[in-house]
Amino acid sequence: MSDAFDRSIVESTAHRPWPMPSAPWLMTQSWNSLLFAHWRVDASQVRQVVPDDFDLDLFHGEAWLGVVPFYMTNVGVTAAPALPWLSAFPELNVRTYVRVSDRPGVYFFSLDAGRRLAVAAARALLNLPYYAAVMSVERRDAAVHYQSARRSGGADFNAVYEPASAPFAASMESIEYFLTERYCLYHYDRRGCPYRLEITTARGPCSSHARRLRSIRRPQQVV
Repeated sequence: MSDAFDRSIVESTAHRPWPMPSAPWLMTQSWNSLLFAHWRVDASQVRQVVPDDFDLDLFHGEAWLGVVPFYMTNVGVTAAPALPWLSAFPELNVRTYVRVSDRPGVYFFSLDAGRRLAVAAARALLNLPYYAAVMSVERRDAAVHYQSARRSGGADFNAVYEPASAPFAASMESIEYFLTERYCLYHYDRRGCPYRLEITTARGPCSSHARRLRSIRRPQQVV
């Protein structure tokens, strides 16, 4: 895992579906040991738990639910250096896909993180549904062993995953592109007003993963 954030990614824009925002970027993150695990779900059920301000973004008429574990490094504001004791920790999010007008994005049902201060900051600044969790991420050769248990209880995740194919570039018409190429998230601020948070990233390769999801336990209100 690299401790040096590549700030040149903001200069690479050809892959973006809409222009870069003119405002300065607020923070940086690097995602490591990343898995996109997805399941088709009934769109009518997802519609019940996603606010009406956000249209569901469907792939060939189907809604998708993602469970996305990874380990973050280089977490920090753009104007300050990363702090080793704060800038690296595991995160696990549960998400679906929405759009407003012509801008597809992500809607988070929950985000679990292994750093309590980061959880408090994200809740205070972005009003995102973050939860503190006890988490561990261990690499054994090519395999990632990932465990997460929410401190307040009711949501556990335990998995082993590893690449099962050579890296490839996802075509724009593919399900891999639909699920991974997202450049904003949607949520509500503390006043109850919907907002869009812009994201940019370097477009990286995908690979199929062999995975053993040993257990997923989640609160009943999450689809």
